[in-house]
Amino acid sequence: MIDPAKVVIVVPTYNEIENVERLVEAVCGYQPGVNILFVDDSSPDGTAALIKKMQQKRDCIHLLERPVKEGLGRAYIAGFKVALEKGFEYIFEMDADFSHDPKEVPNFLKAIETNDLVLGSRYIKGVNVVNWPLRRLLLSYFANMYTRIVTGLPIQDATGGFKCFRREVLEKIDLDTIESNGYGFQIELSFKAWKKGFRVKEIPIIFVDRQFGESKLSKNIMWEAIFLVWKLRLSSLIK
Repeated sequence: MIDPAKVVIVVPTYNEIENVERLVEAVCGYQPGVNILFVDDSSPDGTAALIKKMQQKRDCIHLLERPVKEGLGRAYIAGFKVALEKGFEYIFEMDADFSHDPKEVPNFLKAIETNDLVLGSRYIKGVNVVNWPLRRLLLSYFANMYTRIVTGLPIQDATGGFKCFRREVLEKIDLDTIESNGYGFQIELSFKAWKKGFRVKEIPIIFVDRQFGESKLSKNIMWEAIFLVWKLRLSSLIK
């Protein structure tokens, strides 16, 4: 049985003032005792100020403020480093916008007991995505197929961002060498964990597109992922 006090959920934020308080209540309701580390990239909407108010009521809330917005990958790496420094044993990635359902956290913790990296998969049991336009759904689905074919990574949802790592995985991956930021960041982390021989497990989730705030998806993020998979394939052949 995993001690919730050894668990931290890293949540990057940028203009998520409508979501952070609701997210804390939901996470703590489904899995009491876990920690939440918000990584805020100087949100102009006051997200960090609200988190600081919440910290006065809950010891489980942590905040890392960064001076500039550098992208999702940079935010996660900064959060991972803080989580490792604080001695947490199980480290999550999770979005602030409720596209990742907090009720799944206990399922991740059950799966991580016998695995090293647990991935929330939208495609392991059919297609479990809600509120996405067909064009975006097809783009995501075939991007994952493309990733499997090029890299050989044996997972159905390589671009998903709902994950739980054992600390050993992040310690073995050289976080300072990771350059990707969006979908590519998710692919790169999972690929490197798999290549190092860690036990990777997918569990089914239902992904619901955000209800509040704006999506951060951009064309640059998609192109980054397209070229990254070939870089990973080539680097794995050379080493």
